Amino acid sequence: MCIRRLFQSSYFHWAWRAAFMKPMQQGTHRRTHSGSTYRAVIFDMGGVLIPSPASVAAEWEVQNHIPSGTILKALVKGGENGPWMRFMRGEITTEDFLQEFGKLCSEISEISVPVDSFFSRLTSKQVAKQFPVMTEAISQIRKKGLQTAVLSNNFRLSDGKSFLPVDRKQFDVVVESCLEGVCKPDPRIYHLCLARLGLQPSESIFLDDLGQNLEAASSLGIRTIKVDDPEAAVKELEALLGFPLHVGIPNTRPVRKTMEIPKDALEKYLKGLLGTQTTGPLELLQFDHGQSNPTYYIRLSSHELVLRKKPPGSLLPSAHAVEREFRVMKALANAGVPVPRVLDLCEDSSVIGTPFYLMEYCPGLIYKDPSLPGLEPTQRRAIYTAMNRVLCKIHSVDLHAAGLDDYGKQGDYLPRQVQTWTKQYRAAETSTIPAMERLIQWLPLHLPRQQKTTVVHGDFRLDNLLFHPDKAEVLAVLDWELSTLGDPLADVAYSCLTHYLPPSFPMLRGVRGCDLTRLGIPTAEEYFSMYCRHTGTPPVDCWNFYMAFSFFRVAAILQGVYKRSLTGQASSATPEQSGKLAESIANLAWDFAVKEGFRIFKEMPATKPLRRSYHTWAGPQSLPSSTGTRSYSSVPGASSAHASKRALVISPEDLSPPVRELYDRLQRFMEQHVYPLEPELQRHQASAGRWSPSPLIEDLKEKAKAEGLWNLFLPLETDPEKNYGAGLTNMEYTHLCEVMGMSLYAPEIFNCSAPDTGNMELLVRYGTEEQKARWLTPLLEGKARSCFAMTEPQVASSDATNIEASIREEDGFYVINGHKWWISGILDPRCQLCVFMGKTNPQAPSHQQQSVLLVPMDTPGIRVIRPLTVYGLEDAPGGHGEVQFENVRVPKENMVLGPGRGFEIAQGRLGPGRIHHCMRLIGFSERALALMKTRVKSRVAFGKPLVEQGTILADIAQSRAEIEQARLLVLKAAHLMDVAGNKQPALTPS
Repeated sequence: MCIRRLFQSSYFHWAWRAAFMKPMQQGTHRRTHSGSTYRAVIFDMGGVLIPSPASVAAEWEVQNHIPSGTILKALVKGGENGPWMRFMRGEITTEDFLQEFGKLCSEISEISVPVDSFFSRLTSKQVAKQFPVMTEAISQIRKKGLQTAVLSNNFRLSDGKSFLPVDRKQFDVVVESCLEGVCKPDPRIYHLCLARLGLQPSESIFLDDLGQNLEAASSLGIRTIKVDDPEAAVKELEALLGFPLHVGIPNTRPVRKTMEIPKDALEKYLKGLLGTQTTGPLELLQFDHGQSNPTYYIRLSSHELVLRKKPPGSLLPSAHAVEREFRVMKALANAGVPVPRVLDLCEDSSVIGTPFYLMEYCPGLIYKDPSLPGLEPTQRRAIYTAMNRVLCKIHSVDLHAAGLDDYGKQGDYLPRQVQTWTKQYRAAETSTIPAMERLIQWLPLHLPRQQKTTVVHGDFRLDNLLFHPDKAEVLAVLDWELSTLGDPLADVAYSCLTHYLPPSFPMLRGVRGCDLTRLGIPTAEEYFSMYCRHTGTPPVDCWNFYMAFSFFRVAAILQGVYKRSLTGQASSATPEQSGKLAESIANLAWDFAVKEGFRIFKEMPATKPLRRSYHTWAGPQSLPSSTGTRSYSSVPGASSAHASKRALVISPEDLSPPVRELYDRLQRFMEQHVYPLEPELQRHQASAGRWSPSPLIEDLKEKAKAEGLWNLFLPLETDPEKNYGAGLTNMEYTHLCEVMGMSLYAPEIFNCSAPDTGNMELLVRYGTEEQKARWLTPLLEGKARSCFAMTEPQVASSDATNIEASIREEDGFYVINGHKWWISGILDPRCQLCVFMGKTNPQAPSHQQQSVLLVPMDTPGIRVIRPLTVYGLEDAPGGHGEVQFENVRVPKENMVLGPGRGFEIAQGRLGPGRIHHCMRLIGFSERALALMKTRVKSRVAFGKPLVEQGTILADIAQSRAEIEQARLLVLKAAHLMDVAGNKQPALTPS
């Protein structure tokens, strides 16, 4: 079950329990014989008769830029005593509910949420319309003499009337929670409904979309049907009742006013086409599926037809070419591709207003929900397999034999498509979408080479296929508007769009976040592999480009639909949604483009190394012996173990006396020694000798060590005996870290700078005694520096599972090969240790492939290619190097923890370090604010100091508020790390 379904209920009643209750087994609802012993059908309202609030909330949040899930969280907040539950029981008024509900939503999202707007949308006539398939089913049930009832969790509106936007005449019994003062799944409300029907539980069937409501009904003896899709639920109800409930044409509705066509002129044309034997009135309905060319169902005498036409009004160039659709479908039918039989093309606009073509109506199933609710996993897989096979069939058509050699240009499909959709987007543009601008620049520069040319459908997806009602067979491929000759892989990628969209996405549902394995639906990777096997196509490594291009096209299409909606030309009932969604789709396309960029970068030739060597190789060092419990901190008893669980301290004045004294000494040292020398340190960093450490830094390090301001960083939980550090908690050290952040040079002076702090903590946590003796001791004494080599240019290394550098075992050694960059500190001549992360077993589970090795920097094969800048700064002498590791041989005893433990080590190393970085930046912000305050007092403009200007004061006040806010958040995170560990704070709500 995808996560949206866990919360989607008639009105989210007891939705917070859904995740903990076993879902109903749909297989138990079916009946294997015809006829019925049931005497009544009971319907829930939201999600069964009308759209569920879950889908309303999802769309409304997208359109109003509200964080996704805000409404759902607020609805379940407080359980049975929350505002939503009390509102549904009629215990509070609409005004009181909206006030409480708005406060909850604003607290959850941390922004102001216009709940009045959501409530208006939820209760609007536009949204709260009964599903036609349910209206028809109720009509058929009553014709057979059965009773009907609606049993709904609902609420009162501000005018005192209950919210029940259905025709009450359809039902023999209406039971509303807000009038009865009790809600489902309370058994009393079911008993009340049955009593009013005058029936026993076994004589009724109950339809609801939430498992716990169905379980409560089932426990009383009522037969139940879970509603994930109204049409699927009606089919299940048909099987139980033993008679048909759906006698109309699926997926149709009365013709929309803006899409009406002259029936008399059409009937005259059809009688001429079909023959004079056609008698009787013409029946005309509009299909409610599709966004582009309006499509109609026609019944005339015994003929059932489908008419597809261009939309009215001014159209974009080359769009809506129904003529091409007619031609390709006629040709493909002869080639064995399942398409509807086309009858006639009319290019005379005078008949019905625009050109159109006719084809035979082909009854079957269209699956609009890609999760295929109501089917078994094997059935779902068969549906997707059939979809894949028919795409292979389309791509195998002999172009010459089918007469389609000239259906499109041969070759250069992707360049032309990018150009075409860029033009289409520009023609429909109503405002600037940044992601589209980036894609328009990026796509032409990263085009893959087209391998072959076939017929391409151009809009190939599940809901453009018509399936056999009883088996996984494609009866017809529909909507050939965008077909041409081109790259078949574009079709394959386009058919996987739904894999990357959420189920709640308006207009084009997806399966992102669903358990595809449990559902039986192949993943996008499996689907692509299936296609490659069937067609003999070799797999490609530019899949992300095809996905980026596919979503770029969708964004352009949605923008076109939105532009047409502004003039009333769109064929969809809700085209205005597309204007909001085009930007979301464009952002998704850009995400794929970024991923593709990493692959392209990987294929670029390596940069030639610079002539100058940026590294001074360190010679062998004499290794100090193990010192047992020797303390490497010069702070005597700065903290105690009892202080580690103390309350959150937000002000240095409230620190324990030993830590407060340490804090004060640190501030004095900064004022007396660090700030005065900053100008000289800055000059050295800009000089020709910047790649050698400044002697001033080394002098200050000795002074700091003598004054007991050394190795303050190791958290108490890592070093409870205080053998290596000052014994501070994360929260206590955070206050000191802010002081050190006041100067870029300070952290190194106190031996508290990254990456050494993380590497020292790594060695303390995971190193052997031998590893600590060789590497930890000189690092703690400040005699050596280190670096951490993880980030790689070809992959997104923020996810450590992506790294590709190899570590292989050979003759008692580990041999390293890899390309790393942004390796901070590696150019420092004092850097003696590289903590290296690479893959030892690419076949292991993703989080057990990586390992960490301790690599001496004087090992042959380490080549520093160049220093890299950050915001134009080199950060000499440590720098941020790009480094090549070529057959670097390291003794096996240099492995940390063991093979496959690298990801675990990296995660353990990161937690405290992130807190340190944050607090140092807060310290730097404080110093910047102080400089700004000094500046505005001395600078005069318009006859008075800047400090007397209102906007300046407002900027200072805002800066002060933002710094205080950031400090409090970081202090809280540090405190939570102390009391709950390094992982739990990330899961703790603020």
